[in-house]
Amino acid sequence: DLRYRPGDDPMYERFGSLEYTGGWIEEAGEVNEGAFDTLRTRINRHLNKEMGIPPKLLITCNPKKNWLYSEFYKPWKAGALSDDKAFVQALVQDNPYNSDDYIKDLQAIKDKARRERLLNGNWEYDDDPNALIEYDAILDLWRNDHVEAEGHKYITADIALQGADRFAVMVWHGLRLIDIRIHPKSNGAKVIGTINELRRKHRVRASHIIYDSDGVGGMIKGLVKGAVPFSNGGKALNGENYENLKTQCYYYLADKINQGAIFLPAIPEGTLREELTEELEQVKSRDADSDGKLKIVRKAEVTRTLGRSPDLADALMMRMLPEIQKGKLRFG
Repeated sequence: DLRYRPGDDPMYERFGSLEYTGGWIEEAGEVNEGAFDTLRTRINRHLNKEMGIPPKLLITCNPKKNWLYSEFYKPWKAGALSDDKAFVQALVQDNPYNSDDYIKDLQAIKDKARRERLLNGNWEYDDDPNALIEYDAILDLWRNDHVEAEGHKYITADIALQGADRFAVMVWHGLRLIDIRIHPKSNGAKVIGTINELRRKHRVRASHIIYDSDGVGGMIKGLVKGAVPFSNGGKALNGENYENLKTQCYYYLADKINQGAIFLPAIPEGTLREELTEELEQVKSRDADSDGKLKIVRKAEVTRTLGRSPDLADALMMRMLPEIQKGKLRFG
């Protein structure tokens, strides 16, 4: 059982006393990096020395842009894979026992990215010229420890009450994320209580709280006194050429991420990081060939692609409002 259990065993301590000669992780694309990191310390512990057996951990997977990409595929492609690792590319066509019908089924997959992964073994399946954020820069969000906690503190909140979306609250010191709360569903009291709790804990000025005022977010207007409402469809600021305020903030966010100017240590290793990575990969320009205002792919399309709302990315995006306004929140 390699399931990630953040509530009771985020460090995989349940594997701490196991002793193996070797191991095999199947469908590793569905496995958290922490499980891999723990299991590789549990091999070479059972009769390896006595039997002269070198410890080996076999990992099988379909291409996926997570720890497998950064730990194995990318270094292998660059000729820089360390001596203790090996990568073997195996395509569906290499299997002599596959039926012709199976390959035809893969060829018939309509979704291009999925077809590239499963049929052609393409690890760069989501390379898209319209993507605004570099994939490596997304991974660096958890490595950019040069980004100091300095300047003003802010809270950004993507709000959902009783619905399918999550309620996400992020606390910032400068462009360094210092705290985060995620709730699957929340009532109004929970929303307000969480924001006020974090405001007091981190000593954040009420006027430095930014919340999504569209939809259910508008229901808390006036309840968190002094907070700044954020309207996704609001007009872009400073006369800049963006379709709306949300688009402007996402373009600013993409620039900051690509510059390595944001650090997210408060997001724990595991599912949340993977979900945010997937959401940021969907930040893409729309109608790029048009000479009109700059646009991004609409949220409805992103939600269909992900199978969920990009709540984490939206909470991240709102942090750009004071950057656009040079640190002075005048919107609202």
